[in-house]
Amino acid sequence: MSAVAPQLPAPDFDAIEAGTTATGVVQGRVRIPWRFLGNRALFYLFTLWAAITINFFLPRLMKGDAVTAYLARNRNVSPEAAEALRSLLGLDTDKSLWQQYLEYWGLLLRGDLGISLLHGMRPVTEVVGQSLIWTVGLVGFATLVAFAIGTIGGAIVGWRRGSRLDALIPITTFLSTIPYFWLGLVAISVFSVALGWFPIGKAYGVGVTPEWSWEFIGDVVHHGFLPAATIIIASLGGWMLGMRNMMLTVLDEDYVTVAQAKGMPNDRVLWRYAARNAVLPQIQSFALALGFIVGGTIVMEMVFSYPGVGKLLLDATNAKDYALMQGVFLVLTISVLLANLLADVAYAFLDPRTRQTEA
Repeated sequence: MSAVAPQLPAPDFDAIEAGTTATGVVQGRVRIPWRFLGNRALFYLFTLWAAITINFFLPRLMKGDAVTAYLARNRNVSPEAAEALRSLLGLDTDKSLWQQYLEYWGLLLRGDLGISLLHGMRPVTEVVGQSLIWTVGLVGFATLVAFAIGTIGGAIVGWRRGSRLDALIPITTFLSTIPYFWLGLVAISVFSVALGWFPIGKAYGVGVTPEWSWEFIGDVVHHGFLPAATIIIASLGGWMLGMRNMMLTVLDEDYVTVAQAKGMPNDRVLWRYAARNAVLPQIQSFALALGFIVGGTIVMEMVFSYPGVGKLLLDATNAKDYALMQGVFLVLTISVLLANLLADVAYAFLDPRTRQTEA
């Protein structure tokens, strides 16, 4: 009888890499987990419907309405004009709640979020869009920087556990426990009032016309440096602590030990094996952070008088501008759902267990 020769693995097959969670080697075409993605999409569509429905009923359950609050500020409005405003805002009582609900959906599908009484009868989409640019630009940039620095720093601190770098964890964690408004007030008192390096607030200087020019961009960066630095300092500790703890868990896995025993360079073991697996839980947290970027940081925007969505929502709530409130809540809901959906898609492709479940 002839002996059967054993099948050797392909030369480019890395057994250690195949044993990891996030970097499993799959020969041939990667299987797309359509069932998993479809189930998640249906779940988020149902959640979006529920959120929009709650967004419709919530202002109607509150005491008073936007027109009543508007009449309290403007006494010279005639009763006929008040009724016209109620009809324009969809608050007329001659229609049933079901009819108002269907009309609300019809307006949403056409991209009409109503008008804002607080901003001189301007469309809500226009008002929210202007504030959204400032919030995404500031809070989005600060969140990305904090995530990158915290994740990379946490991976290095976890890899070099027991070294002097461990002192970064209690320092950044302590800074993250300080409220936003306190850090902002300290930054303003030191760098704006005492040293005069940065302006106290606003998105750009008084009298400056927004335009696409290097002078205007420099002015925006100069005004946004302190609030961005405040967000980065306040959120850096959470990213670094989470990544460091996951690294400590991953470093005890067998595939990391075997990779080190094979004599692989430490940088390759750190970034290709340990960090790529430890970063998976960070992705879900980062997705949630991306969703809440749109909401901004209300306290930070109040301290620095920054014209973001958070301050817009606070002003709309105080003025009982329900159309504007609904528009902001809708944008917040959609942003959080989209961020979570993107996180699920990233998980499906980074974690081979999702594909193995479908197979």
